[in-house]
Amino acid sequence: MTLQQEIVGNAMQMAVVSLQPGQTVYCEAGKFLFKTTNVTMETRLGGPSGSGGGQPQSGGSGSGSGGMGGLLRQAMGTAMQAGQRVLAGESLAFQYFTTRGGEGTVGFAGVLPGEMRALELDGTRAWFAEKDAFVAAESTVDFGIAFQGGRTGRSGGEGFVLEKFTGRGTVIIAGAGNFIDLDPADFGGRVEVDTGCVVAFEEGIRYGVQRVGGLNRQGLMNAVFGGEGLSLATLEGNGRVILQSLTIESLANALRKAQGGDKQGPTGGLFSTNAQ
Repeated sequence: MTLQQEIVGNAMQMAVVSLQPGQTVYCEAGKFLFKTTNVTMETRLGGPSGSGGGQPQSGGSGSGSGGMGGLLRQAMGTAMQAGQRVLAGESLAFQYFTTRGGEGTVGFAGVLPGEMRALELDGTRAWFAEKDAFVAAESTVDFGIAFQGGRTGRSGGEGFVLEKFTGRGTVIIAGAGNFIDLDPADFGGRVEVDTGCVVAFEEGIRYGVQRVGGLNRQGLMNAVFGGEGLSLATLEGNGRVILQSLTIESLANALRKAQGGDKQGPTGGLFSTNAQ
């Protein structure tokens, strides 16, 4: 059964989901807006995963897969997923919504002014999303954490933690500003972007991080005067990539300037301090 949803709004979009009897969606804590009275809300530690974490399992007290063994595996899966989310700096809990007695409606939104998108998973390709992009998904979609290890993770900043979605169903994501859709294959197989602009990409896209000019004169010029830092994200392969036109860092800088808290000069704040 396809999830019925509509993205509404302009500068600050939201997703209005129509739930049919038996359908369940889950969301990141803090992304819920409203619901009709026939929709129940339940908070659980963990989301759906291949190991069963976050999903209730039936069974008695026997030793079969639905008994104590199944309950133990479920508890271990939930604990592992909760631990991963703590390391990723995310909330422990997910909120689940199920309609009772007819069609129900639930509304969700991101936390920043910007665009939303519904991704349809058909079971053939996973999607990876930046850790703050996820809003909500059907319970048939499995949730996981994919860490970018080693030098890539440490250099990539926002790219250190990615959330992975597999299975079949709808995933709703949000970003800041407007979305830009592209395929690296249309640009010679590789694109380089600001690390804060990556929202989501399909499985098959290779994510990496490279230095901008290295620790030389031009690299330092880019970092100090260009405001780009010393690294760019690289996306290679053939598949869909979604970028956002506004980074959280840029939004934070704009708010500081508007409040008169940004006293930086031409060096971009590298040597400046805020006057008190």
